[in-house]
Amino acid sequence: MEITVAVAAHKPYWMPPDPMYLPVQVGAAGKPTIAGYERDDSGDSISSDNRRYCELTGLYWAWRNLGADYIGLSHYRRQFAGSGERGTLTSAEAAAYLHRAPLVLPRLRRYYIETVGGHYAHTFDGSQLDILRDVLSERCPEYLPAFDAHMRERSAHICNMIIARRDVLDGYLSWLFPVLREAERRIDFSGMTPFEARCMGRLSERLQDVWVSREGVSYVECPVVSMEPVDWRRKASSFLAAKFFGKKYGGSF
Repeated sequence: MEITVAVAAHKPYWMPPDPMYLPVQVGAAGKPTIAGYERDDSGDSISSDNRRYCELTGLYWAWRNLGADYIGLSHYRRQFAGSGERGTLTSAEAAAYLHRAPLVLPRLRRYYIETVGGHYAHTFDGSQLDILRDVLSERCPEYLPAFDAHMRERSAHICNMIIARRDVLDGYLSWLFPVLREAERRIDFSGMTPFEARCMGRLSERLQDVWVSREGVSYVECPVVSMEPVDWRRKASSFLAAKFFGKKYGGSF
């Protein structure tokens, strides 16, 4: 079982030593190479779209250019958790998960007092979800029931983190990117801050569970470990300010 997990990063950072991990410099187009990293602008790539697609440029590159049986994506600051160095997943642990199911997703994030759709509308631009729904309605209406149901749920698999068997990844990304491209064409990016313009990467987070549900793909969940301390007080206060006082998120946590 050959497993490669691309680790999306835009700067030098600690990387898990397990050979399963492949550091990938995302948004590499036009920038100096980070030593020891693969670039996401080689081969078939969408590196120049990183300002809108975030880590998805690394996932696209891995999908189109790597030949492993199983391909995944994690982040330099967020990793799948396991018994490896700094609490990261090992290749043996990943293989054990993948013997149980062809897809590994991060543990659900629960919103409790919010729905998935409500959380997006409160923290970002809710009209983007309307555009996304319109695109699904026109391109693949069979996904609408799963989309509407997911928007009413109170938990989601987010961060675009994934490890998948090749055929599962092919099915998912062959569906995902055309949907995102059409939504991108309809979204007005004028006047957006750089943080706001990263919306394509955020919208894809809300589509992952839609595809998995509609296709009936079996999966297992893996906890996520942060490589840096998390300011939970700030995250919680920002979450509540968005829900109750209409204060949109203005940056990453």
